[in-house]
Amino acid sequence: MALRNRVTPFGEIVAVAGRGTLMGNRGVLHNRERDLVRDWQVRRWIACRLEFRGRHREVMTPGSYTELFFLDEAAALADGHRPCAECRHADYMRFQAAWRSARELLKVPSADEMDVVLHDERRTAPWRKRTHTAEIASLPDGSYIALDGRAWLVYGEWVHAWSPDGYVERQRRPPSGTVSMLTPPSIVGALRAGYRSVVHPSANPGGTSGAY
Repeated sequence: MALRNRVTPFGEIVAVAGRGTLMGNRGVLHNRERDLVRDWQVRRWIACRLEFRGRHREVMTPGSYTELFFLDEAAALADGHRPCAECRHADYMRFQAAWRSARELLKVPSADEMDVVLHDERRTAPWRKRTHTAEIASLPDGSYIALDGRAWLVYGEWVHAWSPDGYVERQRRPPSGTVSMLTPPSIVGALRAGYRSVVHPSANPGGTSGAY
């Protein structure tokens, strides 16, 4: 039976087969029976590589952090997970630089400084995602929006409908209008400032992963 450890762009943690392309960590969320008992434990929400230096873990080991999984980095960012500073150090440095540029900071922000801001943008309460409004024409590629109750990736001239296994539909990106934005504003700012997130191959006509 599939474990409840797959995260949607709406912030829901669901039980579906398949692990996606990135792993997330926000502390110990499960009990000894591997049932979720909390939405988060720490405010340091990170997105990690599936493989790193040959390390192996049993998923949802009692007393250890809960492995969460995402379709791609864009989906992880939509839920407020930033790049891990260890296993994705180069991505973390790029994200940190883009964050600094977007907010016009005098010094490079620390992980804790970014996490404090992000934690306020992620949730209104446990299990309740905080959404934001934006003009769709202003959104950079890699942002997620909600349309008709579904999560859509903004990607070039199109918006792509999320599913656990890949992007299953695309529509022309609306030229204007206010939309519900699922990606936290500070991460949208980093994307706008040049951070390029990797998207699932199903969003590309050629079926290859893209960085946007």
